Amino acid sequence: MTARRNKAITIFTGLFAIFATSAVRAETIMLAPGPDAQDQLQEALILASPGDVIHLQAGFYELTDGLSLDVSDIVLEGEGMDKTILSFKEQASGSEGLLVTSDRVVLRDFAVEDAKGDAIKVNNVDQITFLRIRTEWTGGPKETNGAYGLYPVSSTNVLIDGAVAIGASDAGIYVGQSQHIIVRNSTAQYNVAGIEIENSYFADVHDNLATHNTGGILVFDLPELLQQGGHDVRVFRNKVIDNDTPNFAPEGNIVGTVPMGTGIMITANRNVEIFENEIDNNATSGVLIAKYPEDTADENYLPYPRNIHVHDNLFGTNGNAPDLEIGALIADMAGTPLPDVIWDGAVPFKQYLFGLPSSQGIYVQNNKAKDAARQSDFVNLNAIMYYLFKPLHSVRRSVPSHAGSPATIAPVQLPQDERE
Repeated sequence: MTARRNKAITIFTGLFAIFATSAVRAETIMLAPGPDAQDQLQEALILASPGDVIHLQAGFYELTDGLSLDVSDIVLEGEGMDKTILSFKEQASGSEGLLVTSDRVVLRDFAVEDAKGDAIKVNNVDQITFLRIRTEWTGGPKETNGAYGLYPVSSTNVLIDGAVAIGASDAGIYVGQSQHIIVRNSTAQYNVAGIEIENSYFADVHDNLATHNTGGILVFDLPELLQQGGHDVRVFRNKVIDNDTPNFAPEGNIVGTVPMGTGIMITANRNVEIFENEIDNNATSGVLIAKYPEDTADENYLPYPRNIHVHDNLFGTNGNAPDLEIGALIADMAGTPLPDVIWDGAVPFKQYLFGLPSSQGIYVQNNKAKDAARQSDFVNLNAIMYYLFKPLHSVRRSVPSHAGSPATIAPVQLPQDERE
């Protein structure tokens, strides 16, 4: 018995020593701005050990090359998004300001300005956390700005909290081809798309401000990507107001078709719930639900939105000055001002004739107008008849009574959210 007990003690002591050694190795690496900041910061990102904190003191870091992090379990922190500033205005190489390709990374309390390409790209990781991060192109909206501010893609367990994204020529806050996502308490302004969830599963977008973008919040699913069939997205308690920046996306970009003043737009997703948002003063539309508009050779792609639930939102004045070709087309069908909720009415032709499957329809309930003199309104553009036989075309202004009821979408929970 004594020998067995001594052996157990030895094993326990050895394990304790291993864990203690790991704990000792974790350290805080302090960096300050200066002429060697580029080399010191990249060296710290390369040589850091799991558990380390890289602390960037307040100041202006003038960087000429992109940075990369491929070590897991790292915290990269500054002293505030307006105090610790990584400037890439003189960037000569690299496709983004910061590239992260490792798991369980926390980025907090700093800014990335004027990156040559994307500000912060995160690729194929698990548990990425952005806390109080600002990305900005300081020269205002320009086609030559980088495409994305915060850009996690092909990742799982994505948390974006308290971020600010300004001036991206595609999307300020973008999450693509990812799963289990929370975007909250953040501000997106003067981007083409303020916040965009694309080809992703299980996302909560809530308590954000999307203002002075071309489009406020986009929920898209696009063809010819590895992950398709975006679903289970909740967009709630956001302020989507005053989106009035002319579209400045480079030619050929899909968001280049988004009209100025688009509030919330859903394209080709399923199981999307839009509720308790304030949507006001968006020139083209409040909520727009539409089929993917382009032809594609992707046989696995389904371009139609289904099971979309829009309820309990507060609508101000939207749709007074529809923009671009799509805005003019909608106005030609429905007149102006456009209704609060617009559905293009596009469905597979068989379903147009015989009805949508149960619980796969467009459900619009209990929305209100700020102006007590009017009721919140809706239009089905009946686009199929418009294109097939325009002389018989008419829009439908009554809310559709599709079979079944909307699917319940569960809140998103992230493992790292419990620790922050």
